[in-house]
Amino acid sequence: MPFKAILAFEDGSIFHAKGFGKEKFDVGELVFNTSMTGYQEIITDPSYKKQIITFTHPHIGNTGINSEDNESKKIHASGIVVKNFCEKPSNCRSTSTLEEFLIKNEIIAISNIDTREITSILREKGAMNCCIGALSKISEKDAIVAAKEFSGLKGMDLAKVVSTDSDYIWNEGIWPNNNIYFPLEKDINPVIAYDFGIKENILRLLNEHVGEVKVVNAETPYEEIIKLSPKGIFLSNGPGDPEPCEYAIRNIKKFLKDQIPIFGICLGHQLLALAGDANTYKMKFGHHGANHPVQDIETKEVYITSQNHGFAVDPKTLPSNIKITHISLFDKSLQGIEFTDTPAFSFQGHPEASPGPQEIQKLFRKFSMMVKEYAKT
Repeated sequence: MPFKAILAFEDGSIFHAKGFGKEKFDVGELVFNTSMTGYQEIITDPSYKKQIITFTHPHIGNTGINSEDNESKKIHASGIVVKNFCEKPSNCRSTSTLEEFLIKNEIIAISNIDTREITSILREKGAMNCCIGALSKISEKDAIVAAKEFSGLKGMDLAKVVSTDSDYIWNEGIWPNNNIYFPLEKDINPVIAYDFGIKENILRLLNEHVGEVKVVNAETPYEEIIKLSPKGIFLSNGPGDPEPCEYAIRNIKKFLKDQIPIFGICLGHQLLALAGDANTYKMKFGHHGANHPVQDIETKEVYITSQNHGFAVDPKTLPSNIKITHISLFDKSLQGIEFTDTPAFSFQGHPEASPGPQEIQKLFRKFSMMVKEYAKT
């Protein structure tokens, strides 16, 4: 049943809306996502922990929810903001409605709200702390207070919050056959994937290109990993500020010294840069969408990419042994780096897409080649 709801900003602004999903209230950093498809993948991306997602696409819920498109086991966002919510989906793959999925995950959403106005506010003022709530659970006054009291993502280590509790082996490839009929042989020296909030399509593509992947907790020490004689180290995407993740930065520094191939995506990209003694910064409103043009500095090729990040690497702080490989054509922010003295590289966007274009998935092939070369030594 729909309920009266509000979106309260830290500056005191209030938007009234119709609530659906779980009747509750929550706080988080409000961001906007410009993707036109893939809302299921987006809301199950762990990188959205402690964020409220505003969808700029006007219709959300049309295709329902299915059992195959989740990027993690649950919804990690604090709330969802949409213009029009489709209560009755029409899709042959759908097994439940978006609202049923939200209720199951205890997540609040609101609709009948001007998402274009919200997006304009965020572009002008930057990402803002907000409270999204049912009026039956929180008053307008208290919602504004809650928004103001939220500390924001700067300085917040969320990678260890969303990381896996226990290590596991991933052996599933990409759709449609997922290696079910032709399973890969078990690799006694697996690639290690540090889970800072990893998306499942990243794991599928890693499996497709490098074979078996062992996924470990974000805080797993270097000493435990090196005993496994890994062929490569993957640093995953994830939520929050990279700078407080000192445990990860210390580990990466040691892997760099060992000359083990390293590939980082999103938060993993930022952590690799920090391990190389560069700096990161909080962006005004970040990049969230599936239509972001990125240029390869060397070839001048342009790729349309998926993006989801609120922090970035400061190119002015890169040491001489790290070169820039990609830049955003939206704002010239840094999108890719590569070390010149060790086999390590990273990309700020999401080459695995899910949702979005798959033009730059060749980065997984690059990592595969590095792993194979290292395995020969």
